[in-house]
Amino acid sequence: MEQQPGGGLVLNVDHTFKILLVGDSGVGKSSLLLRFSTGGFEELVPTIGVDFKAKVVDVGGKKVKLTIWDTAGQERFRTLTSSYYRGAQGIVLVYDVSRAETFDSLADIWLREVDMYGTVEECIKMVVANKSDLAEQREVSREMGLQFAKAHGCLFVETSAKGNVAVDQAFEELVHKVGDSGDAQPAGFHWQHLWAEEQAAAAVVVLLRVGCRS
Repeated sequence: MEQQPGGGLVLNVDHTFKILLVGDSGVGKSSLLLRFSTGGFEELVPTIGVDFKAKVVDVGGKKVKLTIWDTAGQERFRTLTSSYYRGAQGIVLVYDVSRAETFDSLADIWLREVDMYGTVEECIKMVVANKSDLAEQREVSREMGLQFAKAHGCLFVETSAKGNVAVDQAFEELVHKVGDSGDAQPAGFHWQHLWAEEQAAAAVVVLLRVGCRS
């Protein structure tokens, strides 16, 4: 799976997938997205509201536009971010292997939100155990994560955004499963809606950041 020339702005694609990243604040959702979309890594501050990136990839000879939405984990943004579950064909539930409470939140908060707000019946869910580089601080074993994912019908991958371990693998596996599920939207599907959603998200982020500074 390779990024096509022109990046996420190319519109002549065969399919479009909407992917949503959820999980507690500080688990590394933004770092995972940055690593996948640009190949870079930064120690990022918590997301305010929502953010997104677009990337065009090649899957089995087809051009696929991914719109990947990064949601804030803080409770104060929960009402805002709940609307972005709508239409998501893939949902990535992220926890930090060095913070057991973020793993517990998958069942206590995030899977419940998927059930409440998700609108795609055959949505593909993936559990991502991030920060696997923090081996000495690990509080959640790989076996615990894998068993949880199996129990809830989710894919499972351990990653390290900082060490660039299995990040591309996670997104590639998810994208292939979404394609296999038959929920891929054809080229031209709701481009105006997607564009408007992206513009609205960008505007919301700006307003929230201005509000947080005041």
